[in-house]
Amino acid sequence: MGVKAALSKPFAAFAVWQINKWKKNAVAAQDKILQNLIAQAKDTAFGKDHQFSSIKNYHDFKKNVPVQDYEGLKPYVDRVVAGEADVLWKGKPLYFAKTSGTTSGVKYIPLSKESMPEHIKAARNAILTYINETGKADFVNGKMIFLQGSPVLSVKNGINVGRLSGIVAHHVPAYLQKNRLPSYETNIIEDWEEKVDAIVGETLHEDMSLISGIPPWVQMYFDKLSEKSNGKKIGEIFKNFSLFIYGGVNFEPYRAKIEQCIGRKIDSIETYPASEGFIAYQDSQLDKGLLLLADAGIFYEFIPADEYHNENPTRLSLAEVELDTNYALVLNTNAGLWGYSIGDTVKFVSKDPYKIVVTGRIKHFISAFGEHVIGEEVEQALLSVANEESIEITEFTVAPQVNPGDGLLPYHEWFVEFSTVPQDLAAFSKKVDAALQKKNIYYFDLIAGNILQPLIIRTLQKDAFVNYMKSEGKLGGQNKVPRLSNDRKLADRLGKYII
Repeated sequence: MGVKAALSKPFAAFAVWQINKWKKNAVAAQDKILQNLIAQAKDTAFGKDHQFSSIKNYHDFKKNVPVQDYEGLKPYVDRVVAGEADVLWKGKPLYFAKTSGTTSGVKYIPLSKESMPEHIKAARNAILTYINETGKADFVNGKMIFLQGSPVLSVKNGINVGRLSGIVAHHVPAYLQKNRLPSYETNIIEDWEEKVDAIVGETLHEDMSLISGIPPWVQMYFDKLSEKSNGKKIGEIFKNFSLFIYGGVNFEPYRAKIEQCIGRKIDSIETYPASEGFIAYQDSQLDKGLLLLADAGIFYEFIPADEYHNENPTRLSLAEVELDTNYALVLNTNAGLWGYSIGDTVKFVSKDPYKIVVTGRIKHFISAFGEHVIGEEVEQALLSVANEESIEITEFTVAPQVNPGDGLLPYHEWFVEFSTVPQDLAAFSKKVDAALQKKNIYYFDLIAGNILQPLIIRTLQKDAFVNYMKSEGKLGGQNKVPRLSNDRKLADRLGKYII
């Protein structure tokens, strides 16, 4: 065992001891976070406009602070971007994380001197909890790769601006820098395909032990590695590759293909980072729930997903949540986001400690006929049948076909890129439809009542989604294909890739 591996174990034990202090008292930790946030922001423009000085508890907070998305906060954010201090949070942000919005164009998410360390600490602790639980630490002696955005930052009114993953690259601890790949020169390449090719060139003959990234882009990296090494499995190329860290999308649709690429099972850690804050990570290999970070500068609120679009939806604190209920997640952060609807939906799988799974996006659903099918349901329906029949899925998305013409009933249209195509696509489609009916009673009623006909699967060409993302200028980085759309925009663009 190398020096780094040996030292990491007591460090991991200390980190877990610290985590356990708030993990067992998460509700109290959240109460304290709320009080601290209000105290620190009461003299900001937002704090004055929303009477923070009169807020004594969560009940007061809900009365004074509305739930809003980026558009709702944009007038304040615009003032921060223009260089004004003490608007949403005290002083000025350290950074703006630049993201793409659907209606806002570019979004500027503030990162403060208080919030930035929480991103780094959470990423570190996800690895340390793994070391503490499993005793496995040899991977820290090998090379590590983090597939991420460019670390090149621009400046806007004196504040550095970049993608979150690129910003984080500037905060990698010194003791990991020598182990870390790719090089800075490769990391700043903007064209994703060119960048992946360069990463392959740099890593092909290295001792890679840890690989991290969003699954579809890691898959692209693996495919190119295998191609460069005459079809070798990733586990053969990197004999000491033992830990895969991922986030951003549900891993399950990609698991079978990635594991086949590697050639053996390896341990993995799921994380839930966002530009707005690092929300949760998998702290145990024994279950898939993600530990909600209740002491990380974020006060969480939860709105039952089926109430989200109501005029006055129920808002709940951590103390009030229930298991197995789909909630829209709302953040209040130490970077100055208030009542901020992040757009994700989560479900609690444990309250001792508080653990969640990410179930989808509040805007990514199909309810063209009142069925309100969500991402979790379509993923589970497709994967349950695919796993049963040993069918591998590369990528997929679903949209409603409201006007099929020729007197036909409407239906859900699935666009699927298969790694292995079912021998009998009609039978496969029928099974997936039955699985979805079991998941969603409203969908079952629509099929049974002849309002909808069963779903139809369109088989797409190899690399259809990669080519689509490339055509949209969204290949690689933190970009993801939406599982569900309630309109035909994505479906119509994918039409040209149907086999």
